[in-house]
Amino acid sequence: MGTHSTEPLPTPRTAAGRDGLAALLSQPRSALVGLDFDGTLAPIVADPEQARAHPDAVPALAALAPKVASVAVITGRPTDIAVRYGGFAGVPGLDHLVVLGHYGAERWDAATGELTAPPAHPGIAAVRAELPAVIDAAGAHGTWTEDKGHALAVHTRRADDPQAAFEALRAPLTDLATRHALIVEPGRLVLELRPPGMDKGVALRAYAREIGAGAILYAGDDLGDIPAFTAVEKLREEGVPGLLVCSGSAEVTELADRADLVVDGPQEVVRLLKSLAEQSAP
Repeated sequence: MGTHSTEPLPTPRTAAGRDGLAALLSQPRSALVGLDFDGTLAPIVADPEQARAHPDAVPALAALAPKVASVAVITGRPTDIAVRYGGFAGVPGLDHLVVLGHYGAERWDAATGELTAPPAHPGIAAVRAELPAVIDAAGAHGTWTEDKGHALAVHTRRADDPQAAFEALRAPLTDLATRHALIVEPGRLVLELRPPGMDKGVALRAYAREIGAGAILYAGDDLGDIPAFTAVEKLREEGVPGLLVCSGSAEVTELADRADLVVDGPQEVVRLLKSLAEQSAP
């Protein structure tokens, strides 16, 4: 398996996960490593604008990316923000990295530095105009709205009672989204209003098909990562070995329950990536 790592790889708790890990290690050249950004590569912080990749993330990715078919960072953030906050641009060794932003609607390729993006959904502008009044009417004070261009995310982590604010906003924001042909994606103390039809599972499956992935790893931490988990499960049914990793969150037990491997946040995700790079077949 190549050079020995000072960090032994953890053992997945499921047979399918163990098969997935074995395939990733033995056939890395055909492997796709899919990763969420916030909560997986970057620690969760109260202000999303202050989120940055774990300091060891880029070195770990630069060590792993040349050994695999591709590394895909799949995020709800705008692609250019994820690239900037991740520190992915201009890094030697990251030629095999892509960032699929807005749940795959946008794409940035590290090899070329090119960003492709569709026009914004017309409902976003209408929601942007109406959102402050809806939040005010719900009495959800202390929230913060993140304008992602192609989506709008209302964060309640800064509110006096974050969970109460989240629950107070869920129905009125769903009504607002529905009126403008959008959907609401709930997350860890955040409600995101965005266009339908694209999620991390759609993005992951399409990209896996594009590169002909022979094995796949996906790591995430939030409800928005469940479609990606489902995509990996379907690929496994079709004969593509896969490993599901949860970046350990007590806030989202649904993901941990379905994961083959639960690790303790971005620091442990990075450690896993580093060990994969060290122990993969040459």
